[in-house]
Amino acid sequence: MTEDTKARRSFLGLMGLTAGAAAAAPAAAFNADGSRRAIPAQPETEAEKRKPRYRETDHVRTFYQTNRT
Repeated sequence: MTEDTKARRSFLGLMGLTAGAAAAAPAAAFNADGSRRAIPAQPETEAEKRKPRYRETDHVRTFYQTNRT
């Protein structure tokens, strides 16, 4: 194995470790329940769980009209 090959392999290995650390950092900011560490999770009430979530507004209608082609 030449010096060039060794250098290239160690560079690529370092890049893989860096990418893994970069992907794990944002995930570490959340608790298991999906809340952020600094802000406590606020549980939904029964009324909030049952309310309709989708509202058809003007900008939603415009979006669907422009994408109907």
